Amino acid sequence: MRARFRDVSLSAVTAGFVAVLVGFTSSVAIVFQAATALGATTAQIGSWMWALGLGMGLCTLLPSLWLRQPVMVAWSTPGAAVLATAGIAGGFGMAQATGAFIVCALLITLVGATGWFERVQGRIPMPVASALLAGVLTRFGLDAFVALQSAFTLVLLMLAAYLLGRRLWARYAVPGVLLVGVAYAAATGQLHLGGVQWGLTTPVFTAPEFTWRAAVSLALPLFVVTMASQNLPGVAAIRACGYTLPISRIVTLTGVATLVLAPFGAFALNLSAITAAICMGREAHPDPDKRYIAAASCGAIYCVVGLFGAAVTGVLSAFPHALVVAIAGLALLGSIGGGLAIAVRDDAHREAALITFLVTLSGLSLAGIGSAFWGVVAGALALFVQQWRPRATA
Repeated sequence: MRARFRDVSLSAVTAGFVAVLVGFTSSVAIVFQAATALGATTAQIGSWMWALGLGMGLCTLLPSLWLRQPVMVAWSTPGAAVLATAGIAGGFGMAQATGAFIVCALLITLVGATGWFERVQGRIPMPVASALLAGVLTRFGLDAFVALQSAFTLVLLMLAAYLLGRRLWARYAVPGVLLVGVAYAAATGQLHLGGVQWGLTTPVFTAPEFTWRAAVSLALPLFVVTMASQNLPGVAAIRACGYTLPISRIVTLTGVATLVLAPFGAFALNLSAITAAICMGREAHPDPDKRYIAAASCGAIYCVVGLFGAAVTGVLSAFPHALVVAIAGLALLGSIGGGLAIAVRDDAHREAALITFLVTLSGLSLAGIGSAFWGVVAGALALFVQQWRPRATA
């Protein structure tokens, strides 16, 4: 334990905070929308934050400290979008949705415990996996510069702080960017903390109701998009950063955690890609063996978010949107560049990797499944067409 305290650094802790800031503010509105579409009360929405915060926090904090490698778990953002759409169209209530959460959790646990998911993703070539990660992250990099249109001075100051920080004090470039952005937002009155209501969140238990209709319309789509659009890019992030984590056990852990917390609002937990890239990159710490502190810090903050639920969510939501977009894009520049470098390094896989990157970046959505999955499919088809040869007969 003493050795772990010695590994703590400002850059790692800041990376953990930035990961929470980006993860929550970029998608918490979708989670609120999903809960509302399913008829959740204000108390139940607070319970969702409690369950998701503690689930993400414990599944991130404990494995990271135990393995001394960064393990990043998040909620399923595309899963929340599925719930928001299906909840309105199908007229499902909280009891039926809770039953669907449990079915989804059982399916995630099954594919993790049997090793099916790890065997499938292990067959994806590294250049294609890196292209997948770069495609997922590049959108955030582009949005950082698009934000210049709406908040020119704020984003320009943050960009200047990043470039100077990388030149003068590379390890603390991202903390410097965050400090400059928050200081400017506070000085110009763009931080809105007046509506935050402080207090511990009380979990609300919802008894599940199991129906075939909810299983088909909620549980199965939730499971598919979580595995294809979340866990697949999450593994790509882990592989691109050079870590060898026990994927099957971690996926099983997310399934079990979802199963336990589902009656309180945890709809689906999964491996993270975007926030993982923040905590696993060089900006978190130059030494890969000490980046687990960034993930552990992220997990600890998630737990606090869960305990204080709506209050902490209100604080995170008080940051200007342009600040969040800019800090996300700048913090991910190293991961985007590294992913692209690996993707195009090998001539044999370059074209397939570029197809994967472009399809993923396009935001294509078919059959309710996001572009990350279709990017892998397109890259795999390109590899098959280019490299398949019939076996020679004896």
